[in-house]
Amino acid sequence: MRVSHLWLADFRSYADLELTFPPGITAIVGQNGQGKTNILEAIGWLATMRSLRGAANESMVRDGASTAIARAEVVVSDRPTMIEAEIARAGRSRVLVNRQRLPRARDLVGHLRVTVFSPDDLGLVKGAPSLRRAWIDDVLVAAAPKNDRLCTDYERVLKQRNALLKQAGGRRSPDIESTLDVWDTKLAAAGDALGAARAHSLDALSGLIGDAYRRIADTEPGQAEVTVHYDAPWRIAGLAEELTRCRADDIRRATTTVGPHRDDVGLAVDAMAARTHRSQGEQRSLALALQLAAHRHVEAVTGTTPVLLLDDVFSELDEHRSRALLSELPAVQTIITSAIGVPIGTHPELVIDVGHGRAVPRVGV
Repeated sequence: MRVSHLWLADFRSYADLELTFPPGITAIVGQNGQGKTNILEAIGWLATMRSLRGAANESMVRDGASTAIARAEVVVSDRPTMIEAEIARAGRSRVLVNRQRLPRARDLVGHLRVTVFSPDDLGLVKGAPSLRRAWIDDVLVAAAPKNDRLCTDYERVLKQRNALLKQAGGRRSPDIESTLDVWDTKLAAAGDALGAARAHSLDALSGLIGDAYRRIADTEPGQAEVTVHYDAPWRIAGLAEELTRCRADDIRRATTTVGPHRDDVGLAVDAMAARTHRSQGEQRSLALALQLAAHRHVEAVTGTTPVLLLDDVFSELDEHRSRALLSELPAVQTIITSAIGVPIGTHPELVIDVGHGRAVPRVGV
């Protein structure tokens, strides 16, 4: 899988941009704040219909414009697919695949797959559980688009249950209890399915994460044993029983206190919690290992190779980890942004210089 062409109009800092990418490595270089990441963000948006930086859709639209246009030609096994998006500043955005409008957002999943590395990945190890939940859910959906429904169904039912709890105002009544029975049945079914899918994926990822970490950290055999587990205590008894047990507290607090939306992905190195008992260098190595493992897992499950997007990661890595990451990157289309020039050892087929709202391919690379 690769992106062969990209066209942008009124997207972020670009009034008009057209780029052609080779199948190997492309390096996008320029000073900070000049629009390097905007190119990666456009590719990421066409893959997932959301910003890789977590920004709102309205921020994709260039100042003074009402809509942004992003188009990409994606090639899989020599077969081209055109993905086109009209991103609205207000209202619904529109996406077409081969000129056909998609009836549902989830129908876009799988036409373009990307694996994103960024300095913010450190949050996967150091940050809040919500970041790790989002990471494993992204892996689920990238590996099997049908899993998007597991996530959205759970979120939809959870929203309805929480609305009912707020409506209860801390009071129990026969009407509230009977309605909660209905929502609890639906939430338990959706939650059990999502929890099982997350646990299954983490089992498959565990060995890949450990192998990648040991190579990036360059540890001796038998050292730096990485353990990964799905921290979901409610799965012991099942979500239905846990919702019943927590009902009084949920009504009092007007929110659902147990379920997949409260879970975590436990990460440890040599039986010590990575979030609190490892150096920042070790944590960064583990974050890289998580993304590399996810990439290899998705490739193995789907039979297609996601495009690698590396957003200025080398500026955050020491020389050893930079070399280790480069040695671990699979031989697939890779697009790298850098504020420090072409990263040593990358050997790009194309270099694009970015500045003053322009992105210009360098001649003679």
